[in-house]
Amino acid sequence: MGDLWLLLLLPLSLADFHGVKGCLECDPKFTEDIRSLLAKLIPSEVPGRVHLLERQIKEMIRLSFKVSHRDKMLRVLAVHKVIKLRIWLKNELYKLGNETWKGAFILQGKLLDVRQNLESKLKEILKNFSEVACSEDCVVTEGPILDCWTCLRITSRCFRGEYCGEEDSKKVESREIALFLILLTEVVMLGSALLLFHICVSHRRKMKAIRKSLKKYLEKKLEELMERTDEKEKHDFEIR
Repeated sequence: MGDLWLLLLLPLSLADFHGVKGCLECDPKFTEDIRSLLAKLIPSEVPGRVHLLERQIKEMIRLSFKVSHRDKMLRVLAVHKVIKLRIWLKNELYKLGNETWKGAFILQGKLLDVRQNLESKLKEILKNFSEVACSEDCVVTEGPILDCWTCLRITSRCFRGEYCGEEDSKKVESREIALFLILLTEVVMLGSALLLFHICVSHRRKMKAIRKSLKKYLEKKLEELMERTDEKEKHDFEIR
């Protein structure tokens, strides 16, 4: 359970860590380019322009962070594929910049489409690359590899361990602890049921013994009463 909560809270904890980036954001110039392109899309006379611009920049810039940091198996990608994604995004924003201004709501809708397309492309590329990098025959990839969690370039061509989703000792230990707790709960429940059954059986035996003893006692008393009655009748007969 602890490992599960760690995976769930990992994106939040990394977001608070200074300097953490995603696959696309590892290049500071890319961030500035996106900021500049988005600023050109929104005319200066639009009400609430600053707030609108900052929100769109944040959503666009942090998108690849949310995708690449969601799963540790999706944290590595070939640098040339990252560059292609950056070029694709810039081209999409260029296209929007050449269109006639039709209002903030329409622009936000088009930017949402761009982000959704980017997210789909990034997920697919990361997944496909992970399958290649983690293949059993250790396929050699071309060019340097980018670790999206650290923004460091990797020279290795074969990936193992956490990059490929292989279980580490901590995860196995957490799973064993969870299994032990489940088994312990079942044992306690079974023990409680057996104890209750034992109490019921013991109580039944005691009640049976009490009834048997009471029956004998009543039979004995009845015999004594019958004997006294016979003696009294005999005594009365002799007097007559």
